Amino acid sequence: MLDALPPAVHPRNLDALLAGKVWGWAAMAKSSSLNVRVVEGRALPAQDVSGSSDPYCIVKVDDEVVARHDDIIGKISLSREAIAADPRGIDSWINLSHVDPDAEVQGEICLAVQMLEDVRGRCLRCHVLQARDLAPRDISGTSDPFARVFWGSQSLETSTIKKTRFPHWDEVLELREMPGSPSPLRVELWDWDMVGKNDFLGMVEFPPQVLQQNPPNGWFHLLPFPRVEEDSGGSLGALRLKVRLTEDRVLPSQYYQPLRELLMESVLRPAEEYAASPLAVLEELTSGDCRQELATKLVKLFLGQGLAGPFLDYLTRREVARTTDPNTLFRSNSLASKSMEQFLKLVGRPYLHEVLRPVINRVFEERKYMELDPCKMDLGRTRRISFKGAPSEEHVREVSLGLLTGYLGPIMDAIVGSVGRCPPAIRLAFKQLRQCVEERFPQAEHEDVKNLAISGFLFLRFFAPAILTPKLFDLRDQHADPQTSRSLLLLAKAVQSIGNLGQQLGQGKELWMAPLHPFLLQSISRVRDFLDQLVDVDGKEEPGGPARALVPPSVTVREGYLLKRKEEPSGLATRFAFKKRYFRLSGEMLSYSRNPEWQTRSSIPVSHIRAVERVDEGAFQLPHVMQVVTQDGAGALHTTYLQCKNVNELNQWLSALRKASAPNPDKLAACHPGAFRSAHWTCCLQAERSAAGCSRTHSAVTLGDWSDPLDPDAETQMVYRQLLLGRDRLRMKFLEDSNLVTTPEADTEKGSSATEGACPDALAHQREAAAHLLEVLADLDQAHEEFQHQEQRKVALRPLRP
Repeated sequence: MLDALPPAVHPRNLDALLAGKVWGWAAMAKSSSLNVRVVEGRALPAQDVSGSSDPYCIVKVDDEVVARHDDIIGKISLSREAIAADPRGIDSWINLSHVDPDAEVQGEICLAVQMLEDVRGRCLRCHVLQARDLAPRDISGTSDPFARVFWGSQSLETSTIKKTRFPHWDEVLELREMPGSPSPLRVELWDWDMVGKNDFLGMVEFPPQVLQQNPPNGWFHLLPFPRVEEDSGGSLGALRLKVRLTEDRVLPSQYYQPLRELLMESVLRPAEEYAASPLAVLEELTSGDCRQELATKLVKLFLGQGLAGPFLDYLTRREVARTTDPNTLFRSNSLASKSMEQFLKLVGRPYLHEVLRPVINRVFEERKYMELDPCKMDLGRTRRISFKGAPSEEHVREVSLGLLTGYLGPIMDAIVGSVGRCPPAIRLAFKQLRQCVEERFPQAEHEDVKNLAISGFLFLRFFAPAILTPKLFDLRDQHADPQTSRSLLLLAKAVQSIGNLGQQLGQGKELWMAPLHPFLLQSISRVRDFLDQLVDVDGKEEPGGPARALVPPSVTVREGYLLKRKEEPSGLATRFAFKKRYFRLSGEMLSYSRNPEWQTRSSIPVSHIRAVERVDEGAFQLPHVMQVVTQDGAGALHTTYLQCKNVNELNQWLSALRKASAPNPDKLAACHPGAFRSAHWTCCLQAERSAAGCSRTHSAVTLGDWSDPLDPDAETQMVYRQLLLGRDRLRMKFLEDSNLVTTPEADTEKGSSATEGACPDALAHQREAAAHLLEVLADLDQAHEEFQHQEQRKVALRPLRP
């Protein structure tokens, strides 16, 4: 369990569990990113009759829970404070501890408490209204909750609500004060069981002074029974975890527009003429992991604006201009290298899958033993597949060579034959890259540099890593076993050598790769021809801008059965409100009927869609529900609720609908993740149907699949935070440097100055640009301060919590 969310943010607004998710409200939002990597485990106890276990991990954030009924080995609990204590996060071995069912609680309870006095003395009136997000204790994934109220020596219980995690009691329990010292109020929630003991669901407790001065009224988080955490002493084994938490606030979109405009202007100017641009400042500031994260945000931001090509060209020209040795070009983890790498991963993933998946699947399914390194050969392993006794190293090498070339041949055939399938945006980016390198290194001895610049990205940073770790590129669902992993490593090394165009062939410590050299040399000539064809592309405008339709108008892109909720199912139970219908989605229409052959069809124009979002499970007490919000000609909003059969189908429909509606104007900035039932919204409890949404939407264009949304506001916020780190340096460099002179002669004398050789006009332009950038950052500072004051006022107005 990872207790990592800020207490003011409730997980019902989560669109997914990890990595870059946004919580918040219509006007402003809090963005939290929790990166969790489970590296490995050790010394885990046996759970199966075989004397081993089949371990897996569940990552649980705050009170978000995954219902499981497998044997639990142990848990690791990390508080938000422990994770956030070091900006680098946690990277260490941590012992597992015992799992106590009474401590695994989640959810909230809504109470209204009054202290009354009459002739008989004092009376405590506890109005138990409802609870939400309770832990599922039954095998059905629900619970049978009831509440038990304790005050002094007295206790009362509510009725039991069957099969729900979102019970509504609306019961008032009255308890009389008994003689003695004032007592605290404790409310416990339990899951009723017909057989065996009841299961604990959580509790809240209020001390006497709170009851007297500010009686509880509102929602309260459920807590476990207080107890001392017992260390298992390592008897349950340990996990090595890498955990890093980052938090930020995302302002409304209009606050980021000035900074976005500056970023866009940066890439449209010559790189050498805009030294004070935000991108130039970012290049000087970032390094390491931060640089990779920044590169991903910048690529997404410029992709959403249709300017990824100019952005990459800008960084490329700055990188090439600084490079004196062509052998080191793009070999470092510069912002230019990282941005091109992330661009390939975001835009080229479908292309990668089409090229590599068939051969990768063969390697996993056939599980052939291959080894060329004599130090790693297992002759005992190969004896089982030989018909002539123990094979020699030479025999193993020959068999392995045949197997490797049998896999490498189809891989290279697929790559060199994929020119027409490579996304045009990638081809245009490589065309610009090649032109830039040719201009910088026109000498005959550097003829191969232009090809190496492209193959270094395409083969060394794209194809080879995907072959080495297919799961990280979604080519496989599981990591490879050790034998298959070794085969993939050999294939990746071969592809890497081809990508180097044979420059390091026969060098280094891996001379045992020599039997593959004839095949590699033959492939290198094919790769050169492939690269020439790849950059032979016309067109200057980059496809994929924000207004481009991602789904063909008349082509059916997705179809299948979904459960559709009736418009106004008043008086009907929830399970009867959803009817099975067959849906078809094209770029123009979302239509549905009783079955695929049914002639009478209802339809929703895709151009009317304003938001496509998930729905809280508690809204209808059903999982995998999404909502399609549309707007009619009169401007009224209508919501269609659809239930999918599983989470994968939900994600696929979300992705397809968001892509189809990507060009639509007037997208909603916020909507309700719940439903309007019983005269209020289940998510935020507002009583007006027309109340503004309480959760930000994810209506931007999606890349590759549902997990890659473009969120310009969150991306610009991250850029703003990075620029703050260099604000003082920028101010000193361009505005406060008393030694900064304005004549070319003085600049020449200065020698080491960052503005060496700059003309007065260029210096004046740099000062102006720096002042403009600092002004934009100051405006964002002020907006964040105002938002923080609003938060503090809201906290001050909240009722006291125990």
